[in-house]
Amino acid sequence: MKREPTVYIVDDDEPVVRSLTDVIELIGLKVKSFSSGSQFLKGYKPSGPACLILDVIMPDMSGLELQKHLAAAGITLPTVIISGHSDVRTAVEAMKLGAIEFLEKPFRIQELCDNIQRAIRLDEEKWRVRELKNKVDRRMENLTPAEREVMDLVVAGKTNKMIAADLDLSIRAVEDRRARMMKKLRVKSRPELLELVMASQFHSSILPQPNAFSLPTETMNPSR
Repeated sequence: MKREPTVYIVDDDEPVVRSLTDVIELIGLKVKSFSSGSQFLKGYKPSGPACLILDVIMPDMSGLELQKHLAAAGITLPTVIISGHSDVRTAVEAMKLGAIEFLEKPFRIQELCDNIQRAIRLDEEKWRVRELKNKVDRRMENLTPAEREVMDLVVAGKTNKMIAADLDLSIRAVEDRRARMMKKLRVKSRPELLELVMASQFHSSILPQPNAFSLPTETMNPSR
């Protein structure tokens, strides 16, 4: 079942949060807002694809400090930074900490929505690959050591005859192990097996190109 994406807003300015929420809900995405970085750290529970809209200047914890906490916790949440008091040094640091975009107020609604969509697509791809990997890993766990040994040699491009020589087995024994291995992994050919092994090793496919939301080219000019 496809997981519903969520946009998290962390900003202590209530009017700004209301404006952002209205825009995000207009394009059909779920929104959860937090008034501080510490509140977000306590309340955030990964449940599906998401992105973070983060203000830089907040009283208890700056946006950059929150980014550092998330990085330390291993949370790779695509982040769009917004700020009315930006400088090159702050923007560079935010990008180094994993932000995908740094928007200086005032910014266009379309620009914000394009970046939100791009962030969501990036996280959807991460979730897709992660779930595929988990599914493949569960299949791999069903293999015996002998079947895994045969699998590795098949992936390496060796024929049944070559595998039999390497393992000092009869060709019939190799064929039996290979057949059991392929059945457990639910693949019917070597190309399918290679694709499965690549997924298990967490090799991602090329990211899909997002389609921009169509909205009026208004400008958002929050107070901060």
